[in-house]
Amino acid sequence: MTEDKKIHPSKDIRIKKSDLAKLKAELPKKTVIGGTDEDGITPVMEKAAPEICVPLSAESVWAFKEYAKLLRKWNEVMNLTNITDDNGIAMRHFIDSLTLVPFIEKEQEKKGKKELTIIDVGTGAGFPGIPVKVQMSDLKLTLLDSLQKRIGFLDEVIKTIGLNDTRTIHSRAEDAGHSKAHRERYDIATARAVAALPVLCEYCLPFVKTGGIFLAMKGHIDEEIEESKNAIAKLGGSVEKVDKFVLPGTDMDRAVVVIRKLRPTPLSYPRQAGKPSKDPIK
Repeated sequence: MTEDKKIHPSKDIRIKKSDLAKLKAELPKKTVIGGTDEDGITPVMEKAAPEICVPLSAESVWAFKEYAKLLRKWNEVMNLTNITDDNGIAMRHFIDSLTLVPFIEKEQEKKGKKELTIIDVGTGAGFPGIPVKVQMSDLKLTLLDSLQKRIGFLDEVIKTIGLNDTRTIHSRAEDAGHSKAHRERYDIATARAVAALPVLCEYCLPFVKTGGIFLAMKGHIDEEIEESKNAIAKLGGSVEKVDKFVLPGTDMDRAVVVIRKLRPTPLSYPRQAGKPSKDPIK
């Protein structure tokens, strides 16, 4: 019978902290998708969100990570964005969109309810609408875009991250703005720099109920505000506030223009497709 023998080493072979650090450095890196680390979204979001007074839950962070994965995947076969790195997606798409949250929270307080209706006009890849909805689940969100392929992407995002009370509409803003189902049906309309402010106002204000607001997301805004005064008045609105800031973690100037709808938009607006951009209201 073979006798079991215990081994008693003559020297200390315990692993030191310095050895652990070396071993960790030599381990294979995490799988990279689209040239970026899958977990690159989380640290950027967790650092930047508090700077804009938007605390994120673990569920929200998960949703943003899934959203980023889908954005990269679909971007390989169609043009959704030229920003595909984790830092760029997190900062210039997600955090930028979330800068609207404090303005919407104030509107919720003003209206005395959280279940406000909001339409994102010309949403593209879902910005700012989807990030705002991820953070503010009580909102009833409509995403409007004129390209059917983008609608397909948006529907996939909505399904994957489980967004309730969220729908997509394939239409031009000029057409949907005359539809009884959408004209003056929303508490809030928003759009992110898809056109000059006079044009944006003609696209968006027809969707807003009297007493509601249009939140325009822009970069440099001073000249556009002056150029938009007549258009805003003709469309039934008034500039209530202009908030200028620098996007956290960048040197990019941003502005949110709050336009209050004071009276119904004349039925002649929006004009036929293509007219607002070719001939903005003077």
